[in-house]
Amino acid sequence: MTTGKAKSALGEAEKLKSKSLTDLAFARLLRDRLSLVAIGILLFLTASSIAAPLITGLLNVDPNTTDASASKYLPLFSEGHLFGTDNLGRDHLARLLYAGQVSLFIGFMSAFLALVIGVTLGILTGYFGGLIDDLVNWIITTLNSIPVLVLLIVISAVFKPTAEALILIIVLITWTPTTRLVRGETLSIRSREYIVSARAIGASSFRIMRQHILPNVFSLTIVTLARNIGIVILIESALSFLGLGVQPPTATWGNMLSKSREFYKVAPHLVFFPGLLITVVVLCLYVLGDGLRDAFDPTIKD
Repeated sequence: MTTGKAKSALGEAEKLKSKSLTDLAFARLLRDRLSLVAIGILLFLTASSIAAPLITGLLNVDPNTTDASASKYLPLFSEGHLFGTDNLGRDHLARLLYAGQVSLFIGFMSAFLALVIGVTLGILTGYFGGLIDDLVNWIITTLNSIPVLVLLIVISAVFKPTAEALILIIVLITWTPTTRLVRGETLSIRSREYIVSARAIGASSFRIMRQHILPNVFSLTIVTLARNIGIVILIESALSFLGLGVQPPTATWGNMLSKSREFYKVAPHLVFFPGLLITVVVLCLYVLGDGLRDAFDPTIKD
């Protein structure tokens, strides 16, 4: 009888055992249907773009092959061209898939690199302060004092706008908000009791930043990453629309939208699909960002 009660008590203790914030966040995220739909759409579009060679091979189409006989903007569901063709007879679906590779690569890579730089500098400046904090804040203030669009146009005009150059350009202007956000959080964390205790027992600054501060800003950074990817895709689309992004024949959703705007009356599908994909991806990223913010909010009770 006593053994039964002990097992029951242990069972109750296991049920009541506190979970980490990450465990709670993933559990909340799995219950958030809207965020799950957004994740599903993003995974589908990303997988489709990655599998572009396979899909175009099965459909026997190529993104850069022109066809003089199909230069009259074949409409949707034309024979051999599911999404029609553009003014040069190039298959529109194939170009959308390959453009997705470039646009998503620029979005994910730029946002990730900006996050790495922003988190690293934010933790260093917030933890140490002093000269390094003043220097980084001066750089941030200087960059933020220049209108973003002007800075983008000048840099894009100087450098050849390849995908790699565009990533570096975007990273240059998008790391500052993350740095300021992480710096503020680090300033709050460094004065807490467990940080003071870690210093007292001889923990190195690197260990404190890695083991105690970085995990505590993780939720902040993951939300920032999701939103920044959407922002970067919009920046790339804006630059391409101005003719300063990745240049044809390399396709991106942005330059496809830019080049097709003069044909919207005779071939509206050339405008509709790139614009739709940009809108859907950015919307899903913002929805996911909101879902992650709510999931990692420690004040929300289940």
